[in-house]
Amino acid sequence: MFVFSKLLTAITQPMFWLALWWAMALLILLRWRKLAMAMLWSGLVVLGLLGFESAPQALLRALENRYPVPSRASVGEHVGVIVLGGATQHPGSYQAHGQVPLGEAAERMTVPVGWMRQHPQLTLVFAGGEGRLLTTGVTESELAKVFYEEQGVDMARVRLEGGSRTTRENAQQVAALLGERCRQPWLLVTSAWHMPRSLPEFESVGCCVTPYPVDFRTGADTPWTEYSLARSLLLWQTALHEWLGLWVYGVTR
Repeated sequence: MFVFSKLLTAITQPMFWLALWWAMALLILLRWRKLAMAMLWSGLVVLGLLGFESAPQALLRALENRYPVPSRASVGEHVGVIVLGGATQHPGSYQAHGQVPLGEAAERMTVPVGWMRQHPQLTLVFAGGEGRLLTTGVTESELAKVFYEEQGVDMARVRLEGGSRTTRENAQQVAALLGERCRQPWLLVTSAWHMPRSLPEFESVGCCVTPYPVDFRTGADTPWTEYSLARSLLLWQTALHEWLGLWVYGVTR
């Protein structure tokens, strides 16, 4: 399942399919020149159209709007918060410079810091191992430990789970770590677009979790004039990966 999930990362990249399309066109160029030229030009047109952000943002918006953000007052009604990994970038920069590299999903890490200061009864559980086929020897939980120490969080109230590599393993490993405590009310923090896939996994292992989505990538709407090829391709990859992952997790649960 882990290897399959990593393959999804490749096949949900629009440029992967465009590159495959152009490779096929080049292979048949010598024999069927007209067909090959049509494929090359059509691929170029598709690439240009992929730069419009409204379509991928619509796909992400449908995921992000599934769960509302709970009120701030409700945070204190929980025994703790479960934070899913995915906010840190490649640990190579940490190994070279000693600074924890946060990516676009930084809110997964930063939002709970304020809660820990405001609500002394909360426990923070961070779930994240090393979800790479070629491992670096540094897990996300190790980076999380450094980050929370730097933020002045009381580490006696923090529990780290560093063995999980996928969302499903996040839920399984956290349930094993917490035992019966997982049936108490917990906040589940992850990216809004990732929540529809995450919440059912934690519920399926018996955890009582309230979704607290963060790291929103979309607003209320997206004008058709919004165009950025680089950003749009990343949005397409995120959207396609999550929708396909949501389907795979649904049929294998």
